[in-house]
Amino acid sequence: MKRILDQTHDKYTFIYACSRLLERTSYYGLRSLIVLYMIGESINMTTQEALQIYGWFTVSIVFSQILGALLGDLLVGNKKSIIIGGVLQALGAFCFCIPSIIGLYIGLALVVLGGGFYTPNIIAHFGKLYLNKTKLLDSGFTIFYLAVNVGAFIGVVTIGYLGEKLGWNIGFIIAGVVALLSVVLPLISADQANNQVVEKKLPEIQRALKVLIAFVIVGLFWGLYEISGIRFHDLQFKFGELAVFDTPKSIWSSLNTIFIIPVSFVIIILWTYFYSNQFIKLAIGFLFGAISYAVLLAIPETPTAQYSILYLVSILFLSISEVHIAPVINSVLTQHTNPKYLAIMISIAFVPIKLFLYIVGLFNEALYENSSLALKIGMIGMVVMTIGLVMYILIDKILTRERG
Repeated sequence: MKRILDQTHDKYTFIYACSRLLERTSYYGLRSLIVLYMIGESINMTTQEALQIYGWFTVSIVFSQILGALLGDLLVGNKKSIIIGGVLQALGAFCFCIPSIIGLYIGLALVVLGGGFYTPNIIAHFGKLYLNKTKLLDSGFTIFYLAVNVGAFIGVVTIGYLGEKLGWNIGFIIAGVVALLSVVLPLISADQANNQVVEKKLPEIQRALKVLIAFVIVGLFWGLYEISGIRFHDLQFKFGELAVFDTPKSIWSSLNTIFIIPVSFVIIILWTYFYSNQFIKLAIGFLFGAISYAVLLAIPETPTAQYSILYLVSILFLSISEVHIAPVINSVLTQHTNPKYLAIMISIAFVPIKLFLYIVGLFNEALYENSSLALKIGMIGMVVMTIGLVMYILIDKILTRERG
């Protein structure tokens, strides 16, 4: 680890982190209501129809992000795309207030299109703000990732709750207003993102290799995360039924977010003052993921209250793993991609995630029947990735010495 000198976060970090927090609040609030709205009296769909439409909705966002990134990088500009995306999402939320199939489909289309403009372009624009202080990239994106998790949590808890209790229209209007608020700070901000490659010490082939590895890592991590989630969800339900520590059931389903918030704060402080190799951080992330799953394997199929501590330790380690991987992937892409095409690369990074999740989904039925096997697969995958990254780090160091 090296001490970071003469580099600090500025107000624009928090402007765009707050924007992302508000946008995620709106988006996840909407997501928590959409299926319930479709099967309710207003639309009166069957549960199967609603879930099918919801599935297409989530998949469509991946492709709309590629479109939004192309337009943002090549035509409109990242900052303008952020504004367009937020406004479109707000209009989509307001369209849900029209109690009809037409209102539903227009609303879904606008939210998908808005998310496509907003997400890759705000990640790219945020990353470009750090191109003159790349040692702070990991810390900056961790602040950004913290905002995502806080926003998602607030959206489900507040908008989801208010929509169910006070009426769908109230929830949708609040989501729309929050989406509009998310673009206010970027709209009035005078920041200028850097489109010039600041550091180009590595040959193009090595930069391309790092980007390719980042694509593989992000897909594999979330695929393995999904596999283990089968066992985590099972234990959430069982510990909730046991009423351990007299906590409500909803707390058990929110533990990951609850742990990520303090873990992120610690990591942000550490990475703001000390810098280490990004791929070392990724290796540490997979190592903690493997340990998390190993701890979970020690919990019997039908747990008692005494095993709740092990479950909490496992969630803590998984949160540390997630924070070492998810934000750092964006740092790697930002540092080793031509800034002019950064949003495009960010959008493409969502493709392997969906691809690996789709592959995992093909085996969901078998994995649910044997959640311990699913967990073992996840743990082995995490161990293999840790070893692979350590080997890559060693080889990269040898090549760097030879080149230097």
